[in-house]
Amino acid sequence: MSTMQEMVQDFLAQKRIAVAGVSRNTSETANMVYKKLQDTGHEVYAINPNAESINGQPCYPDVKSTPFPVDAVMIVTKPEVTDKIVHDCAEAGIKRVWMHCSVMHGVRSTSDSAVKFCNDNGITVIPAGCPFMYCEPVDIFHKGMRWWMNMRGSLPK
Repeated sequence: MSTMQEMVQDFLAQKRIAVAGVSRNTSETANMVYKKLQDTGHEVYAINPNAESINGQPCYPDVKSTPFPVDAVMIVTKPEVTDKIVHDCAEAGIKRVWMHCSVMHGVRSTSDSAVKFCNDNGITVIPAGCPFMYCEPVDIFHKGMRWWMNMRGSLPK
């Protein structure tokens, strides 16, 4: 069993990452995660079944539709959508999933049934946290959030 830090390092070591939940509203969390992953050198694909492009970048209806296979998927959606996305990941052979959780905004992408599905299907799943807490450079707010969540026991061990 891997630790949270090991799972995060493995996830962020991947070259191609899809972000599910990217929106036409550029202030949405998924869009900020998309941009952060781009800024850290990842090849990032936007996933939204209701958009062909966002900010001039192509958008794909699902993880199976990207022009190149992705190595990992960051899910920033409602939990009920997360279930479908992890099934798509399994069909596409994707072995790493991160379900975003925003403590400040009280928004979680995590679905217990999706976590169970990942565990049952050999998909490494990070069911909490945010890449802003780990992608360098990490701002003081997200460093503090990671420390606080770790102290409270709300980050997977």
